Amino acid sequence: MDKEELQSHLQARYKDIKKPELKAVIRIQDEILSALRDHLRSVGFIEILAPIIGPVTDPGIRGASQVSFDYYGTQFKIMSSMILYKQMAGNSFDKVFALSPNIRLEPEVTRETGRHLSEFRQLDLEIANASYFDAMTIGEQMVTKVVERVKINCADDLEALHRDLKIPKPPFKKVTHNDAIELLMKKGFQLNKGEEIPWSAETALSKSFGDFLWLIDYPKTARGFYDREDEDRPGILRDFDLFYPEGYGKAISGGEREYEYEKVAGRILSSGELPEAYKWYLQMLKEGTTPSAGFGIGVERLTRYICGKEYIWEAVPFPKVPGIVSP
Repeated sequence: MDKEELQSHLQARYKDIKKPELKAVIRIQDEILSALRDHLRSVGFIEILAPIIGPVTDPGIRGASQVSFDYYGTQFKIMSSMILYKQMAGNSFDKVFALSPNIRLEPEVTRETGRHLSEFRQLDLEIANASYFDAMTIGEQMVTKVVERVKINCADDLEALHRDLKIPKPPFKKVTHNDAIELLMKKGFQLNKGEEIPWSAETALSKSFGDFLWLIDYPKTARGFYDREDEDRPGILRDFDLFYPEGYGKAISGGEREYEYEKVAGRILSSGELPEAYKWYLQMLKEGTTPSAGFGIGVERLTRYICGKEYIWEAVPFPKVPGIVSP
């Protein structure tokens, strides 16, 4: 479907939303949201309200643009991620989560991946005094519980969508970023070990394993200033991504947070960002903040995987697709 066809299609979303197939997707998504909340509360998390605007937002959004606007004479951003705010909340509670709305003006080329939206919801969580292995364990348990519950409570809808959903089997395999690069280069991809893996290569990686896969230990040059560098392995971050099977691509992104003021300030400067823009965040670190780890999981991507849909705009009631103007 080309851009004009897709735009025309999405302009008539009021027709599609009445169709049985999309209604089944929306019912499954409702169950996903309930299952996420119920599971996290059962293991001690509390839900907080996510910010929608602020003086800064996550700079590490991989080619997407942020949305800025005038807020009473001060430039503010619409959240692309609440990651900095999760660290703040970690000073009060050991385990927090939020259903966070995000805006990222993705390049139009991302439509080709089938898994990018300009407006999406992310379940963000943070765990005080946790390692990235602790966070990965939470992620495995959470995804498994969601799939189990959807299979039980939405069996008719899954059948209507012709989706044979397999329950994951933790613990998931872990592969380092370096080893993944080498594997993909053997498949013919031209890659740089110090950079993020391109979307097409991520899809290939997602197809290479029969189950969920953790990609861990990204290089420092590939991620934002808030990911913690391993003290014993300079240049390596204590972070991770989770990949769905079947070529559905990235599910979760997260890791341990850098919490030492001097290290964060230095990395903000080296990344070309202005420390003044992060004044409140740096002041919080200077006064001392709780070490933590956490991650975010896109609700629409999770829905797409569970429902077995080809395109992410089939997994949300009112999609905002990069480059497409629609209701």
